[in-house]
Amino acid sequence: MPVRRLHPVAVIALLLAIAGTESGCVHRRMTIRTDPPGALVEVDGERLGPTPVSTDFLYYGTREITLSAPGYETLVVKQPVAPPWYQVFPIEFFADNLLPFRVTNRHDFVYRMQPRDPQLDVEDRLMDRARSFRSHSQVGG
Repeated sequence: MPVRRLHPVAVIALLLAIAGTESGCVHRRMTIRTDPPGALVEVDGERLGPTPVSTDFLYYGTREITLSAPGYETLVVKQPVAPPWYQVFPIEFFADNLLPFRVTNRHDFVYRMQPRDPQLDVEDRLMDRARSFRSHSQVGG
């Protein structure tokens, strides 16, 4: 019985299939830190917890990061997260699908929180006015 040879296209398809199952991928991770630590973090409306905090993400672009802590001004930042060179079209196809190992792309962001000025704290002044109106309405006249 003669030995059959595989067609070159079939060999290439087989190799791509094996590479697809054995390939690595790009893992994207961002870490957010604040000074002082412990600020509550939200990224694109999703609450992550107190700093320092890390999260995985799927796509690059601008993220809205909201940081809040008692006694500090709430900070809202439009943070660009730029892709590395190996995540730019068309190289990204090979990095995401054909690398034989895993690549981790890390982004670290550090923000300094500003103490809240008690003289300008609008929420506290509003609550004081509400309490004053309530007490005046209960006393009458």
